[in-house]
Amino acid sequence: MIALVDCNNFYVSCERVFQPQLEGQPVVVLSNNDGCLISRSDEAKALGFEMGEPYHLARARLQQHGVRVFSSNYALYGDMSRRVLRVLGDFTPEVDVYSIDEAFLNLSGMQYCAEAGLEAYAKTIRRTVLEHVGIPTAVGVAPTKTLAKLANRLARQQAEQRVMVLETEQQCWAALSQTSVEKVWGIGRRYAPKLQAENIKTAADLAGASESWVRRHLGGVVGVRLWRELRGHSCLDFDPTELAAEPGQPTPGRHSVSCTRSFGQPQRSIITLSEAVATFTSRAAEKLRLHGLAAHVLTVILGTDKHAPGNGPRTHTAVVTLPTSTSDTGQLIEAALQKLRLLARPGTAYCRAGVTLSGLEPAGQAQLSMFGHSAEQLQQRQQLMARLDALNARFGRGTVRHAATGLDDSLWRGRRNLMSAACTTDWQQLWQVRS
Repeated sequence: MIALVDCNNFYVSCERVFQPQLEGQPVVVLSNNDGCLISRSDEAKALGFEMGEPYHLARARLQQHGVRVFSSNYALYGDMSRRVLRVLGDFTPEVDVYSIDEAFLNLSGMQYCAEAGLEAYAKTIRRTVLEHVGIPTAVGVAPTKTLAKLANRLARQQAEQRVMVLETEQQCWAALSQTSVEKVWGIGRRYAPKLQAENIKTAADLAGASESWVRRHLGGVVGVRLWRELRGHSCLDFDPTELAAEPGQPTPGRHSVSCTRSFGQPQRSIITLSEAVATFTSRAAEKLRLHGLAAHVLTVILGTDKHAPGNGPRTHTAVVTLPTSTSDTGQLIEAALQKLRLLARPGTAYCRAGVTLSGLEPAGQAQLSMFGHSAEQLQQRQQLMARLDALNARFGRGTVRHAATGLDDSLWRGRRNLMSAACTTDWQQLWQVRS
């Protein structure tokens, strides 16, 4: 059996942990650069605010209804996510992290720990996360990942309990019958109309179709895999990720590391763009070292206004393959800025930029280059990076940094005028309790 634990309105729930007066009030959280609504409380949903709705269009209505609005506080949300995962790790040795607010739990063999039954065990998981972290969750339990997703969706529709266990064949088919086919995990906008045109209205209709029909109409092997998952046969790999990895130890399953941001205002200056890209590269390199990885490939990304007139591409990229894999911030910044100077077009206004590091492998296993650093020099650079990370971990991110990142990010930093405090990751912003 597999459980899917999903944090309810996660970003909003994180804000409420440290501002309990927000309970019962309509709350929304905005995307990068305060662009659009990406998390809404149930109260805000009831007022008709939609996921992805542009903030500048919704601002007047938000004020009219007294909705509390927050900029994204990713430092807080990331730390709260890690706390939730640590609690989930107490209930099973295998946790497959799906996103910042969702994780699959392998409950195979856990009947010895769940003598009162899986439903009681799921309720205990939900109650413990709420008590230890303060985040409400919904828990769906079923024989496969796809069915667990479906069970979780049904659990979220419950007012209080928010737990759904599909243990028997009868329970699974009942759940499939009350789920429309477009709500099935893996059935997107492309396939839903085609299935409905073939009179496949519900998940039960799809699960009841023949394998040959599914193979012909639903993308071949991928569609058959989904069909089998709906029928209770597990076909999706269970891949425990990140949770068990200690800082600096290789993280299995990670294929790339990125840092991308939208600017508060369009940027034309190559100097400002260079400082922004150097900053993003530095943060991506920190992530590499945190996960004990090194990168072979670096991609620089620049984006123009997607709403501007014209039909040309809005995103431009430049890729460099490094001589040897590295997590050295200095080497990565040098490569990134070289590509940026070739990529940036004079006079063009760029609204966003970023860096992606890929071709990842465990750090310390890079093949030496004939014309690169010696083994002794590489060891010295690794020690330098370790000390850099230690200083920034102790005194705060960016305390010690490369000069290429600049001294003032106010020119390109995205809008976040409504951000709450980083209560769990910054000594200067700790939560204050007055009695």
